[in-house]
Amino acid sequence: MLTPVVLSGAVSSFDLLAWSSPGWGATLVAGLWNTCLIAFGAYALGLLIGVAGAFGKLYGGPVTRDFLGVYTTLVRAVPELVLLLIMNFAVRDLINQAMLAMGYGRVELSGVAIGIIILGVVQGAYSTEVLRGAILSVPAGQIEAARAMGMSPTLLARRITLPLMAAAAVPGLANLWLTVTKDTALLSVLGFIELTKATSLAAQTTKAFFTFYLAAGVLYLALSLVSVVIFGRIERWARKGQRTLEGGAH
Repeated sequence: MLTPVVLSGAVSSFDLLAWSSPGWGATLVAGLWNTCLIAFGAYALGLLIGVAGAFGKLYGGPVTRDFLGVYTTLVRAVPELVLLLIMNFAVRDLINQAMLAMGYGRVELSGVAIGIIILGVVQGAYSTEVLRGAILSVPAGQIEAARAMGMSPTLLARRITLPLMAAAAVPGLANLWLTVTKDTALLSVLGFIELTKATSLAAQTTKAFFTFYLAAGVLYLALSLVSVVIFGRIERWARKGQRTLEGGAH
């Protein structure tokens, strides 16, 4: 839980960033933790939606493909802040009205849960297109050979499509992760306490805007650098054993 710290007199920038009073270090770290929770949850939800959406757009029926086409086009065309406002107020109100009409109580979700759902739906549209492109990169001959051997669609996806598409998908999915870590800042408009909102509270209370926004920038940068290292290792693992264009192997 984030607790504002009240200043009592002039203090240095190091004091303002200290863990205990009069510092706001604990508040910023708690905001960063919420940012990571929302980003990870939204990314995972978006990835699940993306896998289903990619296979649906490629192998689903006409209705499924049309529905997914509208979904991905709409989400990618409308600014994300507008989508956040629509889903947070309009969609949540419609759901609560439907629940009340059926005799149930209103749905009460935490800020973290709402952030995960909203950003997860947005991430799902982008993940769908990234994974669809990765699936199309799988050599058609290998898929045809697997079908000729009698593999079921599920077994084909698990043993052929998903392993081969991983290398092509990782760079795009890495970019989506970096995007969702920054998109969590949009939730501050809705009052959710993540890193940007915690920074804003600290800056407005102490008037040390440069100190706190610089600190927030450093924390976002650190998160991005760690993420780049992790996804770099994942990509090397995904490409292990694959041949390069020059004919060598990783």
